[in-house]
Amino acid sequence: MKVEIKVSEEIREPYAIIYTDRITAEISQAALLIENEFSKDIITVLDGERIKVLRPEEIYMTRIENEKTVVYARTEKYNSNKRLYEMESILGSGFMRISKSVLVNLKYLECVEPSLGGVMLLVLKNGCKDYISRKYLPAFKKYLGI
Repeated sequence: MKVEIKVSEEIREPYAIIYTDRITAEISQAALLIENEFSKDIITVLDGERIKVLRPEEIYMTRIENEKTVVYARTEKYNSNKRLYEMESILGSGFMRISKSVLVNLKYLECVEPSLGGVMLLVLKNGCKDYISRKYLPAFKKYLGI
């Protein structure tokens, strides 16, 4: 990939334009990298060949599935090129890790149900469910005040 940088005193905010004949993994990765560097309060996700921009408040859950990061919104799910620890640092304090592979938005917590083996099932308002592992359960109980 060729890169060209132009410096102009007329430009007040940096922006990037990528010229290409088709969207490739390399192009998508470059766009995500550039966007994320300058936009810390948004999350970019892949919707097929489109790159979609989400705000943290639109995200219900982020989970690793088949070694890929999947981001769940209210009714849709998207793929992301970020690792879970990167998502955790971007999303901030409104999110909590409930297992090695899952982050949830605490604002959308519907209920928690006890399950076998000392784990609990967490249900979000959009219907997403996952188990809170025993390692993360004490912090979750502290959040709930129990």
